Amino acid sequence: MNRRKFLQDISMWSAGLLLSPPIFNITPGLFASSKKIKLVVAEGMNYDSLVKELLEPLGGLSTFVNPGKSVVIKPNMGWDRNPDQAANTHPLIVKSIVNLALEAGASKVMVFDRPCNEERRCHYNSGIRPELEKIKDKRLKCVYIDDRKFIPVTIKRGQSLREWAFYKDALEADCYINVPIAKHHSLAKLTLGLKNIMGVIGGSRGKIHKNMGQNLADLNTVIKPALTIIDATRILLRNGPSGGNLKDVKRMDTLIASSDTVAADAYATTLFNLKPGEIGSTVAAHKSGLGEMNLSKMDIIKV
Repeated sequence: MNRRKFLQDISMWSAGLLLSPPIFNITPGLFASSKKIKLVVAEGMNYDSLVKELLEPLGGLSTFVNPGKSVVIKPNMGWDRNPDQAANTHPLIVKSIVNLALEAGASKVMVFDRPCNEERRCHYNSGIRPELEKIKDKRLKCVYIDDRKFIPVTIKRGQSLREWAFYKDALEADCYINVPIAKHHSLAKLTLGLKNIMGVIGGSRGKIHKNMGQNLADLNTVIKPALTIIDATRILLRNGPSGGNLKDVKRMDTLIASSDTVAADAYATTLFNLKPGEIGSTVAAHKSGLGEMNLSKMDIIKV
């Protein structure tokens, strides 16, 4: 996987110097290891300290964020819902991760999502933008999506998808941190870490819903998060992904973190009394060599 060459190709394609889209390929088995995948589960009601405690067994966020490097933090921020309705990532979780990234010396931290509802209402009613506006640091940018920044990428390892448009800032980030909320989805059963990539792709996303499991696996061969943190502080049990009824929400005060998105999804699935094998994207991603879905092969640390 030649990241430098890929970023050069993005710049050349954007300037019109390349006729074909850039190719970004994750080598099969690249993330395979004889060691157990480390996964951390933390429970607590103080969300700011909870994020720090969650990341300590992984070496802290500085393990993933290097000084002077750019960071993208990708939450669920796509629905015009308030934090209690559990359709978006909790704003305090996002704020805490941003602060830790800035403390680690990131040169730039960007937070964005391609919304399903009106963008500004999503940013503000989710509570995420108001919380981030409290951080007075010029390195932080909570941005609205610019449709001109979606560029076509050839998915070399795609089994169902061969090409799709991705958001340029997500592709170019030195560190991509995936921060989905755990919730029900009417078609996928659950939307977790793997499905959160829908917020950085362009085009007609409805087409992804046909053969969704494999499509999501294919998309995740393009962007591999350095870290996935699943927000299960409150989970949406029914009527997802948008929700709206507080009766569908269960408070769990739980966070899950791993450098393996498939593993994080597999564990989060158990919070809904489901098995990892019941989620199509988890199975497809595991078969594609993107991560581990077998809980017995994980080093699960509970804080």
